[in-house]
Amino acid sequence: MTQRQLFLNHIGQTSETPLCFEIAEAKGVQLIDTNGKTHIDLIGGISVCNVGHGNKQVLDAIKKQVDLYLHVMVYGEVIQSPQVQYATALAAMLPLQLQSIYFTNSGTEATEGAMKLAKRITGKTKMISFKHSYHGSTQGALSLMGSEYWQQAFRPLLPGVYQFEYGSQHAIDAIDEQTACIVLEPVQAEAGVLVPKLEWLKALRQKCYETGCLLIFDEIQTAFGRTGSMFRFEEVNVVPDILLLGKALGGGMPLGAFVSSKQYMDSFTQNPVLGHITTFGGHPVSCAAGLAAFEFLKREKLIEQIHHKEDLFKSLLVHSAIRQVNTCGLLIAVHFEDYDINKKIIDQCIVNGVFTDWFLFASNALRIAPPLTITDKEIELACQIILQSIDEVLLQ
Repeated sequence: MTQRQLFLNHIGQTSETPLCFEIAEAKGVQLIDTNGKTHIDLIGGISVCNVGHGNKQVLDAIKKQVDLYLHVMVYGEVIQSPQVQYATALAAMLPLQLQSIYFTNSGTEATEGAMKLAKRITGKTKMISFKHSYHGSTQGALSLMGSEYWQQAFRPLLPGVYQFEYGSQHAIDAIDEQTACIVLEPVQAEAGVLVPKLEWLKALRQKCYETGCLLIFDEIQTAFGRTGSMFRFEEVNVVPDILLLGKALGGGMPLGAFVSSKQYMDSFTQNPVLGHITTFGGHPVSCAAGLAAFEFLKREKLIEQIHHKEDLFKSLLVHSAIRQVNTCGLLIAVHFEDYDINKKIIDQCIVNGVFTDWFLFASNALRIAPPLTITDKEIELACQIILQSIDEVLLQ
């Protein structure tokens, strides 16, 4: 049987039409398929591979840690140097309210941990989230997800979760003394890159202060330079009570985290003890890889280049078929008339040597979230291929 047939037979499938794009190798911003064809990667593993595929510093850190030890004990019981070093490095870049890092296996597990922490701290259960939001697919995170389409087959979910339009005053008004937390992305990625007004974010922050509600920022996609700063909350000057991290956190290895104050996080240590536990969260190899990627990101000053690269994409992506281009750094959504034409363009891009995809809640939009190491020349070539693909689709 072919690899494709084995993939379809034995790998649990998430759709009836997987891309079945078989990768042989990945370097920098390039994906090489099993036929030897090279594609420019405009997805970056969904904002994971910020420092590029096959980054030497990351690979060296992985190899070094593999020779020392892999898993030794469940999370939080023994001192593992990669965890401690990475947590310390992250804390040095974060404000005083965000100094305690709880490492998980993934972003959705970070969401789950943050929900439990909010309930534990406040003693309340009401939660607020937003339509067209994405926070993961486990049952708690799914309860926050902003779409009945994805929720309906798995009900009943958590009670007491209320959803509002992103950016609405109604959400602010709904925060009261019974609200444990409000969970939001500081940029709604899967909605097609929606950037909220600064005044709205500040009003949310103030209402949380007034009511004792915890503000949770999901920066699983936006952190580590994606939007033009290490963390998006820095740009808007709104500090959350709990910060969710994932994707680029692990430098290409599986890793997530939720971050809060030591005072809050210590509530998991009693009544009950082991209030939140994980076996593989903060795996030493993942933490070593993540720390190497984090240091590379800072040392190479990649973040300083983000807005220039964003502007270059915007200046080149001009076509009569493009309805709008939403951007926040190198998180970009190219909107077309509908899903059908977008999917045809995406498929043609892959044929022509650009790997891209669509957004969960904006299926008419083409995703651009490349490794932050992408060069001007690679951006120019990628845009040229996108425009060529649009023309070829329109001529069909």
